Amino acid sequence: MARYTGPKIKQCRREGMNLFFLGQNTSSGKVAVLQRRDYPPGVHAQSRRKVTEYGVRLREKQKLKRVFGVLERQFKRYFAEAERMKGNTGENLLALLSRRMDNVVLAGGFATTLAQARQMVNHGHFLVNGKRVTIPSYRVRPGDVLQPRDKENTKKIISGFIDVNKGGVQPDWISVDADGMAISVSSLPKREDFQFPIQEQLIVELCSK
Repeated sequence: MARYTGPKIKQCRREGMNLFFLGQNTSSGKVAVLQRRDYPPGVHAQSRRKVTEYGVRLREKQKLKRVFGVLERQFKRYFAEAERMKGNTGENLLALLSRRMDNVVLAGGFATTLAQARQMVNHGHFLVNGKRVTIPSYRVRPGDVLQPRDKENTKKIISGFIDVNKGGVQPDWISVDADGMAISVSSLPKREDFQFPIQEQLIVELCSK
């Protein structure tokens, strides 16, 4: 499975937002670094530069890729599929990415970072409708139910994540049973369910050329 393994703080500073530590673990020293250095990385980062229209659109695309942890080739496939679907291409793209299993695990509070969620899915800690799924990009559908394996160690780990994320806001398209350790997909995600400040129309304008 291809994934980014480089310095994540640099990516957060480049995009001007917290891309990777969006759980309740805000006491992390890495978050403190973002607060102190709220400017892009690099020697000349604080000097003023004129940003072109292309640069603005590119930054939006890079930001969205990094929010969901997908690389360029994967992103192109998602975009091509979003274009083929009926409706708004940008909203279709956000919905397809949001339905990734690793994102659902994170959104449901069963992990504190996307990297954690992805690793747990990879290691087979979750079931979808009673069947083990080990593919982070697995696309959930309305009616699907995600639960941890019936293993004491797995449930103990996830219980800890649930406690850490207690009080967090889940999107309306999923429902979470914290006591029963289950995430139910009740509908398809809508634009208003996406919480990150992304201008998807700029991405469509960039990628449609």
